[in-house]
Amino acid sequence: MTVPTGLVSGVSISHRHASLDHIERAAVESQRQGVETLLSQPGVREAFCLQTCNRVEAYVVTDDAATGRAALERYTAGLEDARVAMDHETSLEHLIRVACGLESLVLGEDQIIGQVRRAFVTAREAGGVGPVLEDAITKALHVGERARDETEINEGVVSLGSAAVELAERELGDLSAEDALVVGAGEMGTLAVRALDGEVASLTVANRSPERAEHLAGDIEETPARAVGLEALPEATASAGLVLTATGSDEHVLDAERLSGAGETFVVDLASPRDVAPTADDLDDVTVRDLDALEDVTDRTRESRAEAAAQVEAMVDEELDHLLSQYKRKRADQIIAAMYEGAERVKAREVGKAVSTMETDGLTDEQEAAVEAMADALVNQLLSAPTKSIREAAEKGDWTTINSALELFGPGMKVDPEEVGEGVPSGAVDAESVDPDEIPAEMREQMPDAVLDRLATGSD
Repeated sequence: MTVPTGLVSGVSISHRHASLDHIERAAVESQRQGVETLLSQPGVREAFCLQTCNRVEAYVVTDDAATGRAALERYTAGLEDARVAMDHETSLEHLIRVACGLESLVLGEDQIIGQVRRAFVTAREAGGVGPVLEDAITKALHVGERARDETEINEGVVSLGSAAVELAERELGDLSAEDALVVGAGEMGTLAVRALDGEVASLTVANRSPERAEHLAGDIEETPARAVGLEALPEATASAGLVLTATGSDEHVLDAERLSGAGETFVVDLASPRDVAPTADDLDDVTVRDLDALEDVTDRTRESRAEAAAQVEAMVDEELDHLLSQYKRKRADQIIAAMYEGAERVKAREVGKAVSTMETDGLTDEQEAAVEAMADALVNQLLSAPTKSIREAAEKGDWTTINSALELFGPGMKVDPEEVGEGVPSGAVDAESVDPDEIPAEMREQMPDAVLDRLATGSD
């Protein structure tokens, strides 16, 4: 019997250690495409891809760490200086931290847990989620929800949209007289619109699909709002003093030509890839800020949430231990199941031979049942001690003890510590004979002498 193994390897290219240019270069067309690309790599059995405006991350499950590292190196080729590679335990911890918002630009932001959940669904639909990642991502989402329910990690500034509005308030002062324009009606654009509602004099939502912009503008409660298509951007930017861009476009939606006649304009580009061409910042009347400029805002948010963050850090440590123990228990159970399956095959074979031998001597139904019961009892008694030892050893990561126990019950079952990650061995128990003295007395009394003799000698 061969039982699946599984080591998680991860790679992260994020705002913490990479520029926006690096993140843009690392991103693929869609998360589904990322999963499918990873699954096409040799030795990859499970895959998960997470792409947001400030991170690109990939996780794979392979039989050994070297295969996982190689697959992720190929996936992020050319980004050696920007990527951070993670081993099994580090990958699991990082994934939980991401879902909790501990790795976000805005500490504790709410949006990331929804992004992880959607990426999870996408990976599952693409065939990338197996038993290892199922447990890992489910755990990450669970801890992310706990963090927000049990601490104040998401109080105050909770999104890049609200951080952008706070940045604008710092640089422009009171926004109540400003006419604002939000370009993009997706998730980030929606957050920006909600953050601006009640803070500005008027609000225009521009989007490639005017219907979606109209729907978003219709949800605004306190500020007069309207919706336009992207073709109306020149007129919309000319009348706006504050512009927030957050589209998913691969090309710039605002450039120097479009903004040249806009007058005094403060632009915050929340998109990745960026919506605003670099040349726009050269205009005298235009000030452009991107995600990097939000760090001061987010640093202050981080300081105000330090106590909550410490609580979440402790929660992550606790839940990571639970996850690792869960994997260990499953590994132990799989090893034990392999042992029992091998023993069951031997038992069935030997009982069949014994019954066949005795049938010519008039073996009764009761005697045949006694043979079967005796064999079951022997299997359970013989494997009881190693079962307990394997479970205890797996909890401690003591693979020497596990290997010693397995070697007692047959060849081919040794565990390679280099593949222990979440791996289990293959093999079967191969018993040659059974000592009749090991048989309980009450069962031994029911067995014909010929059966006991045959079990003792192992003869056919």
